[in-house]
Order: sequence, then C-alpha cells, then structure tokens
Amino acid sequence: MVFRKLRSAAHSEIIAMLAITGAITLGAALVPAAPAAAGPVHPWAAPPVNSCGETGFDPLARQSDPTPGQPQQNPTIKIPVPFPQLVPVQVPGPKPDNTRIDSAALPSDPCADPCPDVRSETPAAPAPVGSGSGLPLPQIELNPESEPIPIPVPGGDGPDPQPAPVPDPQPAAPAPAVAAVPAPQVDSIELVNQVTGHGSLNRTDMRWSVDGTDLGLMWENKPGQVAVVFGDTFGKGWKPTGAGTDQQEWRSNVIAYSSEHDLTKGLVLDDFVQDRPCHAAEILDSRKVKNFEHTTIPTSGFAIGDRQYLTYMSINHWSRIPGMWWTNLGGIAWSDDNGRTWTKSQWARWDNLFGLGRFQVATMVPHGDYVYMFGTPNGRLGVIGLARVPAAQVLNKSAYQYWVDGVWTPAEGANELFATPLVSGTASELSIRYDAESGQWQMVYLDVVRGEFVLRTAAEPQGAWSDPVPLLRTEDYPTAYGGFIHPWSTGKDLYFTMSAWNSYNVYLMHAKLK
Repeated sequence: MVFRKLRSAAHSEIIAMLAITGAITLGAALVPAAPAAAGPVHPWAAPPVNSCGETGFDPLARQSDPTPGQPQQNPTIKIPVPFPQLVPVQVPGPKPDNTRIDSAALPSDPCADPCPDVRSETPAAPAPVGSGSGLPLPQIELNPESEPIPIPVPGGDGPDPQPAPVPDPQPAAPAPAVAAVPAPQVDSIELVNQVTGHGSLNRTDMRWSVDGTDLGLMWENKPGQVAVVFGDTFGKGWKPTGAGTDQQEWRSNVIAYSSEHDLTKGLVLDDFVQDRPCHAAEILDSRKVKNFEHTTIPTSGFAIGDRQYLTYMSINHWSRIPGMWWTNLGGIAWSDDNGRTWTKSQWARWDNLFGLGRFQVATMVPHGDYVYMFGTPNGRLGVIGLARVPAAQVLNKSAYQYWVDGVWTPAEGANELFATPLVSGTASELSIRYDAESGQWQMVYLDVVRGEFVLRTAAEPQGAWSDPVPLLRTEDYPTAYGGFIHPWSTGKDLYFTMSAWNSYNVYLMHAKLK
C-alpha cells in the first residue's frame, strides 16, 4: 500500500496537507481568493496606441474617464444555467493535425496587413476593460451553459505506440538545503510593452490571428533565439474579456519566436508556427470536450541539444471557483524540428489520481547533469515539490528522484506524493531559472493569498529559498496572472511576461533589482 511509505511525523503532516489539497481541488470547502483590487488606484489615462495608430489595452487599474459626457459601461452579471448534454467522444482520438506552412515574409511596411484576404476588415478599437469609479447599474443575464457528459465510443486511429523506457531507478542521494541567500530588493517595476492582441507592438491579431491569448512562457531554443509559447488562443471575432469559445478560432496553444536581445524595446515576436497564411497553428492537440479533456496548456519549455521539450497539463475542466481547475495529468512533449511539431510522451506523464497529483503544473529547468522539475497540484493553491532526472533520461519516469526530507529519493512507490514543500505558503504558475551571472536560482510565481507576484532566490534548487519579495500587486494590475521569466534576464534586470484576464492578452514587465 502507498501508506507504507509513511516513515516519519513529517510524512504524516504531508499526507494531511495532501488530503486538504485534494478537498480544495474537489471544491468541497474552498474560500475564494480575495478580490484582486478594491477599486481603481491609478489616475485615468488614454489607452495606449501603437505606431500604426491602433488602440491597445492598459492593464493598470485606472479611474474612469473624467471627460464630461463619457458613457459608463454597465457591468453584466452572467448567471450560468447548466443543462446536461451527452457528448460522444472517440477513444482513441484522431491523430494530431501537423499541417504546417513556411512563413511568408512580413510586408516592409509594418502597418500593412500581410493577409488582407484573411483579415479584410481592421477590427475596431477594443472597448475599455479596466476598472471604473462610476456606479452603473448592473445587468442580469441568464446564460444557458451545457454540462457535457462524455460517452466514450470507438473511434480514431490514435497515436503510434512508443516503446517503454528501460527502467533505470536512481539510488538515493542526500541533498540538504543550504543557507538562504539574501533576497534582492526591487528598485522599480514597469510595463515595457503589450506583446499580443490588437494595438500591440507585434500586431499579432493581423499577422497571425492571435487576438486574445495568455501565458507567454519562454526558453532559449537555440543560440540567439527564444521560443515563446502561449495558452488558449482566439482569433478573428474574439472580444474581451477572458477566453473565448470555439467560434473564435480556438487553439489550445501556439508558439512564436523572438530574436530581439534589447528587451528595453519590448518582447518583439519574429514569427509564429503557422498551419495556413496568417494563422498560428495549435502545437499540442486537445480533445476540447469539457469533463474529458477541455484543453492542453503548456507550463514550461526547455532545450537539450537540438531537442525541445514542453511540460503541459491536460485540463479536464475549469472550476467555477476562481483560480481552480481539475487536471487529468501533467506530461512532457518533445520536438525535433525546433517546435514546428510535437509528440506527447506516452510514458513521461503524472496522472492526477484522486486529485492528489503533486506535479500537475510543472516547470522544468536543465542545469549541469540534471533537469530539475518543480511542480504544484492543479489550481492556484498548491505547494511546491521538487524532482530531478538525468538530462539524458527526461522521458524516463523511472529515473526521476524526488526531494524528500533532504534526500533525492528514487521514484519507486509513491515518493512523488511525499516531495517536501520547498517554501511555506501556496504558489501558482511557477517560472524558475538559474542566473549564471549571480550564481543563484530565481523563482517567480503568483501568490493569490498575498495578491502579489513574488520573487524568491536560492543557491541550490532545493533551497533554502529566500523570503518572498513582492514584484507587482494585483491591486495595481487586476486579474493579473502568469509571470514567466525571460531567459535573457539578469540578476539586476528581471523581465517577465504577465497575463491579464480582463484584456486576455500578454504584457512584458521589467523589474530592476538591487
């Protein structure tokens, strides 16, 4: 039995923690997170405009337009009215559509539309999505919403079978935490640019049909180039706020590339992988059936030699409780063509049994002879666990070791369940890198309890990690989440992407550190 692994009082505490986490994940008794903002905290300012005269989004919480006669938006309260719907689901499913095209060069005029036949009409300027100080009357809207009941039926061809890795359990090895390094101080924080969407520097809506998207996790895929992966993405017809529906060219994820080293100019995107002209391709397929597999969300990426890796989470369904979701599993995919096409490993996957999976939202970082895997359960209220694997064995789950009570412990049994929490408190959407300049590890994540993006540093991946240092407050940037570090950051200049749910687009932030 799993519980034969209980070897100390510490294990008992972890089991209690896991039980609580499971209850939270199931939505049994979860108190919703505190509101991101009590109200607008910054003076009104006109929305930003890019060099082509297109109006973008301002993620700051601003007061209402003081100009007399300006109409105030009436908030709409949508009340979902669920109804059951039987949905046949083919098992196995169809093979991924790996249709890809070579990208055409963008027009020499950056304001010209590269595909006027695809996007013949320039979208109207987006409506304001920030907070307002007026008191408009809310509108009540009943929103019928299907609750799918998946019915498996025989179907598609399914993926080709992959040979099982040869078992290679690693022996236990001590790895005590070392003394914490002094935490840096944040000198300033600023928004550098809007990366995606209408009015952005990159004009992703007109060039690649990326009107609304989130995340923007990054890694150096080859010298001089950074891969940028986004989550659920929507195209022509999408309107803020939040994620759209399958009527707006829904893709579970897309990938772009950037080669601009001067990050003071912003996160400049050179190109996206495309499946047709001016249309970013979905790179990791999903079934898009709620309560079965609603979507597939990347959580981190890294390269070893010419092979690219993505960690991802398979979402069963999003919860009605803010910041919570239920996963089927966390897994790893790989690409040998610089990210154009991807293959999900059938063996390197961590199933979410009873909602207790500790590595459902994983962030993996290669360093030295190992790749370190930091993970949290599904949702935004989990604790951080740690594992490592030899760099040549990333897809061999038997070769992983979990950091338990100061020891790298073999993967046998259920040791992943007992990974010792790295820091106190909860964390979500981890982004972690090793900074060669300072010789320290940097960790950024959203702490929903504190309502802040925070930074921690450490000399070793197992810690001890410094106390959290606030980077930005969700009081200033309501509905902010994500927080993924640019790999060309330094110990003094920390660049990271931030997503905002109200505009449902991605921004590059810059924190100057002391």
